[in-house]
Amino acid sequence: MKNDAPRSGRASTVVLVVLLLTAAIVTAGLFFLVKYTVDDGFDLHLDFSKIPAHADVVTPQPTELPAEPETKTFVISMVGDCTLASSQRGGDFDRVIQQNGLEWPFSGTVDILSQDDFTLANLECSFSDANLRSASTFAFLGTSDYAQILSNGSVEAVTNGNNHTLDFNEQGVADTKAAVEAVNVGYIGANESQIFTTESGLKVGVYCPGWRNATIDGANQAIPALREAGADIVIYAPHWGLEGKYHEIAEQELVAHTAIDAGADIVCGTHPHVMQRMEEYNGGMIFYSLGNFSFGGNSAPRDRDSVIAQVTITQDADGKCTVTGYNLIPCCLSSTDNINDYRPVPYAEDDEFYARAISKLDGTFTGPDLVVDYSFLYG
Repeated sequence: MKNDAPRSGRASTVVLVVLLLTAAIVTAGLFFLVKYTVDDGFDLHLDFSKIPAHADVVTPQPTELPAEPETKTFVISMVGDCTLASSQRGGDFDRVIQQNGLEWPFSGTVDILSQDDFTLANLECSFSDANLRSASTFAFLGTSDYAQILSNGSVEAVTNGNNHTLDFNEQGVADTKAAVEAVNVGYIGANESQIFTTESGLKVGVYCPGWRNATIDGANQAIPALREAGADIVIYAPHWGLEGKYHEIAEQELVAHTAIDAGADIVCGTHPHVMQRMEEYNGGMIFYSLGNFSFGGNSAPRDRDSVIAQVTITQDADGKCTVTGYNLIPCCLSSTDNINDYRPVPYAEDDEFYARAISKLDGTFTGPDLVVDYSFLYG
């Protein structure tokens, strides 16, 4: 019988050697997978600590949206003829001021005007402490302290290029300008332009062509000049039209359209002593006539309707300003029935007179024009 034990032992040894070699090869392979270094120093290694516990769950990162462009909104208010003085033939306005004080004329509207960015009015009288006399029958002169009525009423600037500007000659003009500017109210005379910077930073340019000087050539020159000088918004403020007429004449419309086309944002007309229609045109607002406001020229006016016209201006992030809306606040030019107490107050919205005032502004008013007859002066 042959003995096979030694042969079996050799086979076991071979199997063991093979297993050891296989283990060595696997170990070496894992070593080189975990860390393999080449001569240039590049390390490739696996960091299992950075594998998330739930690798299949991905949390999206929030996307940061661009910020909305910053815009600013401004409100410009405009009122019509302000005759803040008595005529040479009477003293009724003076009597009312002596009884009620210099705050009285705008006390019914100051809460509105103080909330805007800029208020513009047409000043149709003179202020002076000198003993001035006028050859005109309808000439209105108040003492220099009457200019305080404007600042008390939150009026930022006045135009004074109208048919009463020269009632007291050049001294009257100079004294009026000095009195107005002394109470920190801006003054724009006939054929003058000025730029006013509001407390909110809006630069408002105003051009006042003067009585009977509202021309196409003047608008085409003065308005672009205000733009070039840095005005954000331009107001063209003519004194024009026919007294007592509720509808503008063709010349007013032609020049108003020219002014807007030349770069004006707002046309603010005065003189007819009654309101005429407003119009949206080519991105701008036209008010052909705002009528009277605090009007010391008549103690019992036949037309008592007035308005505070407000225009909303929006300035974009690049500084460009555009007209984006308007607001009309119909008023009665007196807070007392029948007589004129020179204190405008807003109409209630449910008042029939509110609707009448709006009809004059939207052009639907069908009442007869006022007949303004001065023949008694010459008969």
